[in-house]
Amino acid sequence: MTTFDQFFFAIFSAFKPKFKQKANSIALFYISILQIALLFVIGAFLVTFLSKMHVKTMSTSSMWTLFIIFSIIIHLKNWMKYNGKSRKVLNAKFNKSKNSYNTSILLLLPIGCIILGLILLKSI
Repeated sequence: MTTFDQFFFAIFSAFKPKFKQKANSIALFYISILQIALLFVIGAFLVTFLSKMHVKTMSTSSMWTLFIIFSIIIHLKNWMKYNGKSRKVLNAKFNKSKNSYNTSILLLLPIGCIILGLILLKSI
């Protein structure tokens, strides 16, 4: 069980009592946003690093297009992974381990990644 799986089920179990049928959609949206934010930080770091090294690899419009394509792929991958039988199997594994994460920290994690990525992009 990966860290992202544990984050997904921590959010899922936190929202399950309040939003019974929407908890899976909320957790899916959260984990997709988190992974896209991490992709954004890595991309911003690479763009900043390569610009400081005076390496011209791709135009900025091509980089944003690539980012959007990867974001769609990440969301579709998560949608396929966390729906159906595989979610139920992973949920049984998560309930067995009972790792507890602070929900407010988990919800602030994507915001922190986006802010860090914006700071990196501003330093170009």
